[in-house]
Amino acid sequence: MKKIQMVDLKGQYEDIKEVVNTSIQEVLETTAFINGPKVHQFQKNLEQYLGVKHVIPCANGTDALQIAMMGLGLKPGDEVITADFTFAATVEVIALLQLTPVLVDVNEDDFNINIEAIKKAITPKTKAIVPVHLFGQCANMEAILEIAEAHNLFVIEDNAQAIGATYTFKNGKKAQAGTMGHVASTSFFPSKNLGCYGDGGAIFTNDDDLAHTIRGIVNHGMYERYHHDVVGVNSRLDSIQAAVLDAKLPHLDTYNKKRREAAIKYNKAFEGNKNIVTPKLSNACETICESCDCHVFHQYTLRVKGVERDALVKHLNENNIPCGVYYPIPLHLQKAYLDERYKEEDFTVTNQLVKDVISLPMHTELDDDQIEFITSTIIKFVNG
Repeated sequence: MKKIQMVDLKGQYEDIKEVVNTSIQEVLETTAFINGPKVHQFQKNLEQYLGVKHVIPCANGTDALQIAMMGLGLKPGDEVITADFTFAATVEVIALLQLTPVLVDVNEDDFNINIEAIKKAITPKTKAIVPVHLFGQCANMEAILEIAEAHNLFVIEDNAQAIGATYTFKNGKKAQAGTMGHVASTSFFPSKNLGCYGDGGAIFTNDDDLAHTIRGIVNHGMYERYHHDVVGVNSRLDSIQAAVLDAKLPHLDTYNKKRREAAIKYNKAFEGNKNIVTPKLSNACETICESCDCHVFHQYTLRVKGVERDALVKHLNENNIPCGVYYPIPLHLQKAYLDERYKEEDFTVTNQLVKDVISLPMHTELDDDQIEFITSTIIKFVNG
């Protein structure tokens, strides 16, 4: 059995090596390293894939989220509601813009932002909701959009982990993750389902005016060289990263399908075990299947019951099985984001999840022998 990787980027590269190398070589030969043809080509291809009017590439996923908020014209003191159980970048940009982060609890089954918690958190100062499509599946966008419309709020989708996932509305209409709110952000960090070989990100929107504003913001506020019409930043996707992403984009659905296949095998191995809670689907599908595209498994995250999660982590490491704990500390308890407004009784789910969750290796190169070894090692441990 080959060595188990949390993410096997080398194996993925070897499979598309010729196309990637050729694309990078084209950039080197043209020397169009910033805003070159490869960037525009990738932008157009991603717009077509997502079915969204505007993709604006930028330097990384955190910038993408910050720029989306800048484009909406949010002002210092405006309140922005988001999930407590996620990576810090989501709340980081809110604080950087001197907006007021309002953290709320998540669902126990799918880990996404809780609808009733959103409703409870709305005040006259609330201006936006940032649902994070965590671990590869969408938050309850139908309910979120209804709340936003009722209260005249912006919806900013944090789609860093769910590119390629779909959401099904009650009327049967399907939409790609990142195309339902007023604006969305994504990350192309190397370990993402669609990842480059450095940093990269993008903003999505169907709003023509907002797209125009954002295109200026990412480039120092310029639409014409040396004419600074808005306050901007320097955040551009370089051409080499765009070349890598454009080479990978035609394979994204296949990559996501392979992740689902691995998730199905994990689920089957753990089925019926009282100490293991496997990932749940939050959308229209009843069970994970190869044709299901509502979850793209950026992470395969379990909850363990009746055993010490950190002891399991230690046991897996001792058996050369990598794993991750996403996330070990709630955002409302992070030193940078402590706030007397937060009450522990409002975060009962998050406070439990940080003790229970563990993410297993998940990538396109997992094979049956590796999955069998991982699952049998976990089952032996949790069964004592």
